Amino acid sequence: MKSQVEIRKVEKQDLDFVYKAICELENETLDFEIFKDIFNENISNPKNLYLLAEIENEGVGFISFHTQNLLHHCGLVGEIQEFFIHQKHRGKGIGRQLIEKIKQYADQNNLKSIEVTTNKRRVENVLIYENLGFDLTHNKFTIYK
Repeated sequence: MKSQVEIRKVEKQDLDFVYKAICELENETLDFEIFKDIFNENISNPKNLYLLAEIENEGVGFISFHTQNLLHHCGLVGEIQEFFIHQKHRGKGIGRQLIEKIKQYADQNNLKSIEVTTNKRRVENVLIYENLGFDLTHNKFTIYK
């Protein structure tokens, strides 16, 4: 029998799973204390939606979604900040389920758009996002200090 995926809001006790997921996503060990402070700030912000996908109470995926009012949209826009599916659970529709929850949230809150950025080194993500209904419409430029 196939295990059911449960999707719920991220809570403080999910810190360790989210930390490991983001370290894997970024391929580096992040400063845990700084990460924890940002995590707690972000999950308590009502303009953000953080969701966890679980199978049998084990985390298998995570998505973070931040919203803000933007002048050039004359309204609320949301951006997926982090999106992670554990490697052994990829290709099973879990990411699509998380995106559907984000779309429902966007509809309920009258968002003008949902945006997502992916690092150029993750070439495969372009096709994944297009298959999830996103259009490649912008270039993003970054300056690191």
